[in-house]
Amino acid sequence: MSSLDAVAVGSAVIDHRYGLSNLPEPDGGAFVRNHATDVGGVAANVASGLARLGNDTGIVSRVGADAADEIKADLRNRGLDCARLRTGPEESSYTLILRDPDGKRMIVAGGPSVPNLRLDEQDLEYVSDADVVFTSAYAPDQVVSALVSARERGEVSRLVFDLAGPLSELEGRGTTSATIDRLLPVVDLFVVGDIAAQSYFGSGGDDAAAALSERNVSRAAVTQGAEGALLVHEGRVTEIPAFDVDVEDTTGAGDTFTAGLIHTWMRESHSARDAGRFAAAAAALNCTAVGARGTLPTASDVRAFLSSQ
Repeated sequence: MSSLDAVAVGSAVIDHRYGLSNLPEPDGGAFVRNHATDVGGVAANVASGLARLGNDTGIVSRVGADAADEIKADLRNRGLDCARLRTGPEESSYTLILRDPDGKRMIVAGGPSVPNLRLDEQDLEYVSDADVVFTSAYAPDQVVSALVSARERGEVSRLVFDLAGPLSELEGRGTTSATIDRLLPVVDLFVVGDIAAQSYFGSGGDDAAAALSERNVSRAAVTQGAEGALLVHEGRVTEIPAFDVDVEDTTGAGDTFTAGLIHTWMRESHSARDAGRFAAAAAALNCTAVGARGTLPTASDVRAFLSSQ
């Protein structure tokens, strides 16, 4: 088996996207103006972004029998190696993505297939051959713990982790705080959004970046949506502004940003500033169409956009 540039481990799901008249308040209501389905999930989105940027990329996930054919066909069409994408008899995991006319959104997840994912020896051999391994807090704790152990033993070359949701959302299905504690000393790139950072560090933004620097995390990114991101490397914090584009949908922007960072900061050793600008440009371009992978850019697309700024 030839080695891959990157492998993403975790969630490959069905996204149900609902365009609503409004995001309802508790006990309130809304009207569905449009509805569509697509393949998504953090691991699938990051892997698709990496493949689009020109990386040979594989995915390790578990899907349910009801959606296996749809998910596998989509990921293969995006150029992913699906040799370690397995099918279980249970319902496939899914998300409900609710958007109002201004692009504000809520995401609700369900389905047991991703929480049922476990890594076997063949999975660990598969990821050990990759240049970079990505996973997120939406992967089960047993999966992330196994990858941390493999990184501690040097069996995984470089590990990227995205604390993609607050700890309260992850309870019983995702990564635990104790595993994140173990992960921080060995992770090669730690990505976290403001809301998730508040749940783990007690605050987001500059405070979260400072906490990551104090813990000597090799590389880190604190993402702040339309406010851009903060990159942490060797004790320095680099501010990365977001690019101004005509936004159609912000779903998947963070995953595209992560893919851009892996491509440039992990695999091509760009500076924090250059890697951040590339990742921010990739994320901006993906926001110009509907869906988590609405307009995934190629590397040449990103470079052309950057040259126009």
